[in-house]
Amino acid sequence: MRDPRFAEHLAVYVDVVRAGSFSATSRRRAVTPSAVVRQIDALEQDLGVALLVRSTRAFSMTDAGRHLFERAQRLLDELADTHAEVAAFDSEVSGTVRIACFPTFGKRYVIPVLASLAQQYPRLHVELDLTERLADPVAERLDLVVRMGELSDSTLIATKLAAHDCILVASPAYLDEYGVPQSEDALRNHRLLDKLHGNDLLGWSSILGASTAEVFENVVFRSDDFEALNGAALAGMGVAFLPSWVSGPSVKAGDLVRIPLSGERWNEVASGIYLLRALQSPPPKVKAFTQALKDYVGTPPCWS
Repeated sequence: MRDPRFAEHLAVYVDVVRAGSFSATSRRRAVTPSAVVRQIDALEQDLGVALLVRSTRAFSMTDAGRHLFERAQRLLDELADTHAEVAAFDSEVSGTVRIACFPTFGKRYVIPVLASLAQQYPRLHVELDLTERLADPVAERLDLVVRMGELSDSTLIATKLAAHDCILVASPAYLDEYGVPQSEDALRNHRLLDKLHGNDLLGWSSILGASTAEVFENVVFRSDDFEALNGAALAGMGVAFLPSWVSGPSVKAGDLVRIPLSGERWNEVASGIYLLRALQSPPPKVKAFTQALKDYVGTPPCWS
């Protein structure tokens, strides 16, 4: 290793591959794309081998580049873990905490917690990734990920925040006009609201016992956003099938009515809302956020 900035260039290289572009990496690092390119050039010159095959719109890794990426990920993650573990000896809540979660959950529950922590700990900084994909704390070097549903076997450490259940809801005005469904079969005659992406129609199918094609005929509004779906229900557009953390507050306020058909048998299989982390011994910043979010959600959860 001849270049004293090898480790720095290596971190930039990993970020470029993970982000899929020089421009995305430059935005994340708050530098110009040309500065990122120069660091990759310096790394290739130091190693004496090409790492990326570049075109005007994209790049691909060479065999050497792929081998370096696989090795570098592990090395950089170990360095990050070591840094966090050593920093944990200091009780001060500071540094940057990186979190990923669903957009609606983040806006409703995470941001208020972060606002409170910012007042208590002015040296704490936050990077919040609002996404519906299954973010990986290890691969993406995140401190915490909010994940919902049943957890698969994993080496990640899970802290349960609350049970995860779904509820049928509609506005009082809608129910006045179309009537309250008294059975699951009666929902076939109602206007349904559904998620635009994913397998959410299959959720309706499991309730109605119908094929996806049959259910789709009843769907009058679809959106890729939970907040929009809850808003459509509030506006009287139809019946929504949403997580209780989305529609529960509207039910508590009396703006939506919960329709407990068949005792909500779809909630019989227990699932939860979890905070996932990779480190066995989390640093103070992670402990502070975890406890603050648990307190904010409460027991029973604030939306129930």
